[in-house]
Amino acid sequence: MKWVTRERPKVDRIACPWLIRRFIDADAEIVYVPADDVLAVAERDGAYSFDARGATYSHRTQADGAQWCTFETLVHTYELSGDHALVELARIVHAADIAADVDTHPFGAAVRAIGDAGAAVEEDDLRLLERGMFVYDALYAHCQQLNP
Repeated sequence: MKWVTRERPKVDRIACPWLIRRFIDADAEIVYVPADDVLAVAERDGAYSFDARGATYSHRTQADGAQWCTFETLVHTYELSGDHALVELARIVHAADIAADVDTHPFGAAVRAIGDAGAAVEEDDLRLLERGMFVYDALYAHCQQLNP
């Protein structure tokens, strides 16, 4: 299945493809397009849209006013919250992706810095994704070592 999102990925647009490929759709084709084209490309190609305004999966405001990043939305939607390591990783991604919450996890600022700077060292979005997959593999492995 195709999954379409905005070009020039940062935190959520690297973390979500990692989550999709590792836990939701191992054969997912990730497509990065200009922000204004995400919904049209997804509709044209029968794809899922994510982390874009109006996308199928994106940030969501909860009843209590708290905001979820797209990674958290996917964990909830696909009922993956039984995996304690994914729940912890979602806390990290949230802290890195939601600027106002960067201090809610000790890794928040560092993961945000890596996400923000990735585009400066890699011009190709799909190559950036492939390079970023290691970061989330390593973070997930770290989270697995923590006690639930």
